[in-house]
Amino acid sequence: MKASEIINELFALSGWESEKTCDTIKSGSPDAAVTKVAVSMFATPEVVKNAHEWGAELLIVHEPTYYNHMDEHSDEAIETEKRRFIESTGITICRFHDHPHYTFPDVICEGEMKYMKLDGDISYTGTFDQVRVHLHKPTTPRELARQIEENTGIAHIRICGAADTPCTEVTGMFGTPGGVFEELKREGSEIVMTGEACEWALGEYARDAAQLGHRKALLILGHIGSERDGMKLTAERLAKAHPELGVRYFECGEVYTYTDSKII
Repeated sequence: MKASEIINELFALSGWESEKTCDTIKSGSPDAAVTKVAVSMFATPEVVKNAHEWGAELLIVHEPTYYNHMDEHSDEAIETEKRRFIESTGITICRFHDHPHYTFPDVICEGEMKYMKLDGDISYTGTFDQVRVHLHKPTTPRELARQIEENTGIAHIRICGAADTPCTEVTGMFGTPGGVFEELKREGSEIVMTGEACEWALGEYARDAAQLGHRKALLILGHIGSERDGMKLTAERLAKAHPELGVRYFECGEVYTYTDSKII
């Protein structure tokens, strides 16, 4: 198959079309013949190297390769060096960001729910990168964070607010979406999970709410930890749809390094 055929097939699953999208080819050729497909969150140099050595002709990633949303090029030294390295491999890189988020249910949310293994009723809201869960058993944010770390391999979830108050209502707003603050403020909202957050606004709001006696908590999973399972799910589905292709998920690892070396 050609790279473009695989990419267009993935895009078509959402039914979403727009002339303005970041989901474009970042390197290589859409006409490249593909026998192996690599999937990851980021096209880090290590991911590109490992995927290339495995024999992948196509690498599908969720987030930018060149440090800005639309992957516009500049002459900055590190970016230029990375671009030259990628070009030397001949690998075709395509971004798969908007289409999975505009699919219903959101593919990224689906993947997170699959791997988190939360015991509750799941409701996909139809809002970009958002899902709500009603837990069958009241669970504290601390307990929930520990469960998610164990099930997904996230190294370190930060908790703001009422860490030890049993809750049943959980909202997932993964990556760095808009509307997280509004969801945290919403009456009935108890635990909000997100990838990245402004500590002086959202974090302090959750802490103040807890100290005033409210059942409010914010769980910060890290951007990669909060979305990579959606890309794992993408790799699984692609492998099932095309058993003739080699498909493999490549872990880019979390961007942070921790003193206890608990990293994936």
